[in-house]
Amino acid sequence: MSDAFDKPSLLQRIWPLFGGFDWPLILLLLMLSGIGLVAMYSAGYDHGTRFYDHGRNMLLAAGILFLVAQVPPQRLMLLAVPLYTLGVALLVAVALFGITKKGAQRWINVGVVIQPSEIMKIAMPLMLAWWFQKREGQLRAPDFVVAGVLLMIPVGLIMKQPDLGTSLLVMASGLSVIFFAGLPWRLVAPPVLLGLLGIGLVVWFEPELCAEGVRWVVLREYQQQRVCTLLDPTRDPLGKGFHIIQGMIAIGSGGLWGKGFMSGTQTHLEFIPERTTDFIFAAYSEEFGLVGNLVLITGFVLLVWRGLAIAAGATTLFGRLMAGAVAMIFFTYSFVNMGMVSGILPVVGVPLPFVSYGGTAMVTLGLALGVLMSVARARRQPDEDPPESMQTTL
Repeated sequence: MSDAFDKPSLLQRIWPLFGGFDWPLILLLLMLSGIGLVAMYSAGYDHGTRFYDHGRNMLLAAGILFLVAQVPPQRLMLLAVPLYTLGVALLVAVALFGITKKGAQRWINVGVVIQPSEIMKIAMPLMLAWWFQKREGQLRAPDFVVAGVLLMIPVGLIMKQPDLGTSLLVMASGLSVIFFAGLPWRLVAPPVLLGLLGIGLVVWFEPELCAEGVRWVVLREYQQQRVCTLLDPTRDPLGKGFHIIQGMIAIGSGGLWGKGFMSGTQTHLEFIPERTTDFIFAAYSEEFGLVGNLVLITGFVLLVWRGLAIAAGATTLFGRLMAGAVAMIFFTYSFVNMGMVSGILPVVGVPLPFVSYGGTAMVTLGLALGVLMSVARARRQPDEDPPESMQTTL
């Protein structure tokens, strides 16, 4: 009889799976997911099943997050070299015999059609974190050179496809690992200053550089057009500048409080291109205004802050670098998307996390969050039992 009474409840048996979860992070994810569902319902209600598919993608990402969170960081580290090698091999295969759509060769058929560059968003920081963990305590300048080579190989292959947006995301995730590993400021400052100088020169000489017939050596023609359109969208208001102009009109027309849920005229009269994907922030801004934007931006700021806090408390260099990289991935996604929709950055294919429609991006973010949660769990000893109020036999 005593064995029957001593038998643990179902909740007691499954609680270790949730023990050590970072609940502030969970609450932030629920908040941002809720905003994403509301925005998608309004922007995509006449786009077939996009709202339901968006919810399904969120559930899939949540499942991946939960599964990856169960894997200790030291085991995740074992996946670094195989995943990076697989990703680079697939990128080479894409360059040799990949599938071309809309002028870009980004996909390959391996039984199912996949986009290998998406793998590198996680494989790249994973590989660099593994490299610096192996070199911990004996880091020298050549180690950062090796890290730079490891980063530029996939970035170069992705840019060749061409896919500027994904290459920027992969580069940002890799550079964040290199920076957090202790890259000296004397090596950071020169490229930053050169970049600022280049931007200043482009802005100053914009009429001459963007004149018809002028071709830039370092950028493809479509990339050059994106930069020139950013500087002056009215150059081609019904063509390449249409996205930026309509996005800015929608954001501005939202005012302080917005036009209200399901009441955005720019959105529902279909003036906003890609209103459920890359430009959903414009649709959201029109309906929820400056106040809604502040809520969304605050959510992303807190998410990045929480990720950095988890990185600061990580017990290993690998965990610290991976958590920091994941936090910066979310910063890059949100900053670039909002920036391009607002007309302060060139238009590139970067989704807004939790808000934009897209299964592949959602799965990638779920995987990244799973890594972050794994690092958070590893830094604390999970409770053996659930709280007393939850110990009722199920």
